[in-house]
Amino acid sequence: MDKGDDIINPSFAAALMKLDPEDGAQIMDYIKTQALLSREKALLQSSVREQKKLLVENAKLKKDIEDLRVQLQDKQRRRLAKALFSPAPPPQQTSPASSSDSPANEPAASSVNQPGQDRRDGQRKKKGDRRVRSGTGSERLLGVEPRLDVSRLDLRVGRVLSAQSHAHSLSIQEVDVGEPAPRTVVSKLGANAQLDQLPGAMVVLICNVKACKLRGVVSKARLICCSQSKDCIELLTPPPGSAPGDRITFLNFPGEADKELPSKERVFERLQPDLCVDAKGVAQYKGCGFEVKGKGLCRAPTLVNCSIR
Repeated sequence: MDKGDDIINPSFAAALMKLDPEDGAQIMDYIKTQALLSREKALLQSSVREQKKLLVENAKLKKDIEDLRVQLQDKQRRRLAKALFSPAPPPQQTSPASSSDSPANEPAASSVNQPGQDRRDGQRKKKGDRRVRSGTGSERLLGVEPRLDVSRLDLRVGRVLSAQSHAHSLSIQEVDVGEPAPRTVVSKLGANAQLDQLPGAMVVLICNVKACKLRGVVSKARLICCSQSKDCIELLTPPPGSAPGDRITFLNFPGEADKELPSKERVFERLQPDLCVDAKGVAQYKGCGFEVKGKGLCRAPTLVNCSIR
């Protein structure tokens, strides 16, 4: 049977053949063809709608899987944090019944050894706490080695308010870094430093170094200098238009600065081999310039191709 025979009513076909015996067959074929095309079009539209519906459901499933993945990572992090910071279980206490069953010399040994064991456990616990506390942020919490790049330094622009000499070729500067009170900085600028010309000068400082006492004076920041030798030292200068407190950033190293640099890690000293002034006098870290956003790059006044310290 022709697949179009069930589309045309037989009575309609018979009536059409009576009305036009000559062209009736051609008219019937044309009607069948149009009916079949309409049916195929309807099937195609239905298939397209079903495909769109499947695409929407697939996208929803992908989103649900991503949400579940994020939740799983969240739970793993919380579980790890709980394991790191949960207190140690209390020591098991010996019940009277068990102590009566033990040999006579065991209680004596237990009473002698227990205080020493407690002290050792306490020392181990304190050391473990120190290891956790010494970490910086979530990297330490998750057991990941902290990053080592220049973004860990809190570099800011400052204005020298005063400068005076100190013991053993050291000098003391009071520097405005945009805070309510100026910071005291103890520096070693070399024997040729002209301290009387420093007040009013714009400088670059590391503001998250740990405060330390140098020859009786507490230093709360570190001046950034560039030098070619022990006696050839210049202070790094920020771009024109900079103001005290402006941050120095690095385009290729966008990480957050440490709240305070751990002194044992010697972060600045480990970064120094990659800190330099290029042939144009621009301060760089691994080819990326010291930048005050919207104002320009930090430079050495006259030195080129030299180190930063």
